[in-house]
Amino acid sequence: HPDKNKDPGAEDKFIQISKAYEILSNEEKRANFDRYGDAGESQGYSQHQHRQFHHFHEGFYFDESFFHFPFNSERRDTSDEKYLLHFSHYINEIVPDSFKKPYLIKVTSDWCFSCIHIEPVWKEVAQELEALGVGIGVVHAGYERRLAHHLGAHSTPSLLGLINGKITFFHNAVIRENLRQFVENLLPGNLVEKITDKNYIRFLSNWKKENKPHVLLFDHMPAVPLLYKLTAFAYRDYLSFGYVYVGLRGTEELSSQYNINVYTPTMMIFKEHIDRPADVVQARDMKKQLIDDFLSQNKFLTVARLTNQRLFQELCPVKKSHRQRKHCAVLLTREGDKFAEAYEAFLTFAAANTKDTLKFVHIYCDRQPEFADALLMDEEKYRGKSAVVILERRNNAGKIAYKTLEEAWQGSKEDNFILLDLLDQLRTDPGLLSSETVLADLNDELAPMFLIRWLYSTLDYILDCWDSLFHSNWREMMPLLSLLFSALFILFGTVIVQAFSDSSDPRDSPPSEKEETAAKTEKNDASFSKESNRIPKKGFVEVTELTDINYNSNLVRLRPGHMNVVLILSNSTKTILLQKFALEVYTFTGSSSLHFSFLSLDKHREWLEYLLEFAQDAAPIPNQYDKHFLERDYTGYVLALNGHKKYFCLFKPHRSGDEGGTLGSCEDYDSSLHAEARGKSSCSPGSRSIKNKLHKLSFWMERLLEGSLQRFYIPSWPTLD
Repeated sequence: HPDKNKDPGAEDKFIQISKAYEILSNEEKRANFDRYGDAGESQGYSQHQHRQFHHFHEGFYFDESFFHFPFNSERRDTSDEKYLLHFSHYINEIVPDSFKKPYLIKVTSDWCFSCIHIEPVWKEVAQELEALGVGIGVVHAGYERRLAHHLGAHSTPSLLGLINGKITFFHNAVIRENLRQFVENLLPGNLVEKITDKNYIRFLSNWKKENKPHVLLFDHMPAVPLLYKLTAFAYRDYLSFGYVYVGLRGTEELSSQYNINVYTPTMMIFKEHIDRPADVVQARDMKKQLIDDFLSQNKFLTVARLTNQRLFQELCPVKKSHRQRKHCAVLLTREGDKFAEAYEAFLTFAAANTKDTLKFVHIYCDRQPEFADALLMDEEKYRGKSAVVILERRNNAGKIAYKTLEEAWQGSKEDNFILLDLLDQLRTDPGLLSSETVLADLNDELAPMFLIRWLYSTLDYILDCWDSLFHSNWREMMPLLSLLFSALFILFGTVIVQAFSDSSDPRDSPPSEKEETAAKTEKNDASFSKESNRIPKKGFVEVTELTDINYNSNLVRLRPGHMNVVLILSNSTKTILLQKFALEVYTFTGSSSLHFSFLSLDKHREWLEYLLEFAQDAAPIPNQYDKHFLERDYTGYVLALNGHKKYFCLFKPHRSGDEGGTLGSCEDYDSSLHAEARGKSSCSPGSRSIKNKLHKLSFWMERLLEGSLQRFYIPSWPTLD
C-alpha cells in the first residue's frame, strides 16, 4: 500500500494488484483475459470507445467514456449492489426491522484501497451471516453522504452493527471470527437459557407466568449456535428459548424423558403440558427456513391468555371480508383452584376444535375488569363463575359483535355440546352474533414497572456515553466538549464577577416607583396595540368534536382563509387536555377565521396516521425503541387544517424534559374558562405531565397567525370513518 510503503514502486505495484483483482472478480473480464491476455481488455475497451464516441463532424463534444476510469465505479463488486442502502429505505424499513434481527453494515467509497483489502473477507462473512438471518447492508459514502453522516461514519471503510435502532461500530481486525463474534455480541445475553436436569421443570413450568410456549433445542455443540440465538431474538416476544447440550453430564434424565436422539439436533415446543411436547422437528442440518416454518406455526399457546392489546389483535384480527371471518372463543375466568377445572375443560375442548378461522383464548376478569364488564354486563348468574363468549372484531376502534353462552361455563359434557353446536351454527349463520359493543384497549399485564424501565434506559445511556468517549470520532465529540467548556467558563466568570463587584454600585439599585410604573404602562400599551386585533369576543372557548357528521362542513368545505385547529386526545386524557387547550388558545378566539375542534384518537387513529405520513421527519432516530414503536401516543398533537388549500401545520407535544417546563405547578384557570370546561383539576404527576404536553402552544399559535410555520400539503382529505 503506497500509504504504508514508501518504496517508489509501491504505487505501481498496488495498481497492478487492483487491476488483477478487478479482472478476477468479473467473469466477463476474466474470460477475455484468458483468451486474449491484456489485448483482450484493450480490445473490449476499444469497442466500448467506438460505441460511445460520436463522429467529430456531428458535434464537438466528449462523451463521458473519454474520462472513464475502470478502477473507479466499474471495480465495485456486483454482489454489493443488492445490499445498497438509501436514506429513506434505511429510515423506514431497516431501522424498524432491526428490532427483529441485527444488521451488519459496511460503509465504502470509490478510490478506497482499504475497502479492496477487506472485500474478500466481507463477501464471505456477508453470505454466511445472511443465511443465518443477519441483515446485510452497504452504504456508498460518495452517493449517500447524508446516510453516512447520519450513521456517524466519517471514514471508509467502516463496519457497524444495528440492533433495536442502536448503532455500534466495529473496532477490530477484519477477519471472519471477529465479525461473527461482533454480531453475536450485539444480541442480548439473556435470550437463551442453558437447560439441565436440575432446571428444566422450572423452565417449562413458566409458560403460565410468561404466557408463552417454551422451546428446547437439543444439540451436541457446547456453545449455543448463533443461528439459534438469532432465532430467539426474532421470536422473543412470542417464545422462550432453552438450550440443552446433550454431551454434558447432567442432561441424561432430560434426554431420556423426551426420548432424544443425541446425534441429531432436535427442537421441541412445549405449551400447556410440560410432560409432552406439542410439536417436534429433527434435522441433521437445521436451516433457518425450517426453524422459521416450525416456530411460526407454534407462536401461541393452545388457549393463550389475553394480556395486552397487541396479543388480542393478533389472535383475533379484524375481518377483511365475509370470506375471511375469524372468530374468537373467550373464556372469562379468574385465578385460583376454584376455576382450574373449568379452564382444563375449556383447554381440552380447544385442543380438539382449534381451526384457522377459530381461536380459543382466556382472560382473567380481575386483571381486565373493563373487558369483562363490557361483555357480561355484571349479570348475577355469572358472578363468581366462568363464562364463554364468542366474538368477532369489526374494526380497529374496538367495535365487536359477540354472543355469550346462556349459562355459566362449568366444563361439563352438556356445556361442551352447547358450545360445539353454537360454533357449528356460526359457520352458516354469521348473524348469530347479535350483540355489539365497543371494547377499551386491554391493560398490559406483563409490562415492567416504570422505575425498572427508567433504570434500564439510564443504564443504556451511560453505556452509550462510555462507548462514545473511547471509540467515537473526535469530530463528533468537539461540539459537546466546546459546549461543556463554554458553560464552565460562563459559570466561572459569573462567580468571579459577583465576588468582586461593588454592592454599592448605583447601577444595582432598584428603579424608583415612578420609573417602574412608567415602564409597565409603556409595556401594556405596546402589548395592547399588538393584540387589539384579536380580543376575545366571548368569555369561553367553543370546542366541538370532529366527527364523520360535521367533517365536510368543518374541514373539507371550509371557507377560503379559514382554518380548523384540532386537538388530538383520548378518552382518558380528554378532560385535562381540553382544559389546558382552552387556556392556551383563549386569546386567539377573537379571530373569526379560526375554529377549534378536538379529535378522538381512540376512534380515528388511522385517519391521523395517514395525515402524519405527509409530515414525518425521517432524520432523527431515537436511541431507544420500545416494542410499541408502531403504536405511538399522539395525544396532545395539534393540527391546524386548511381545508380549502389542502395543507396543515403540526404542533408536537412539549416534552417534560425540555427547557421551560413547569411540571411542579398547577395552573390557575380563568373562572369563565373553568365554567365551560368544568372538571376536577388534579395536581398529580400524571395530570401535570398531560397538561405539560400543550406547553408553549400559545407561541405556536402566534407563529401560525404570522404564517411562519412549515406547511404539509396533501393530495386530498381522507374520509373520516
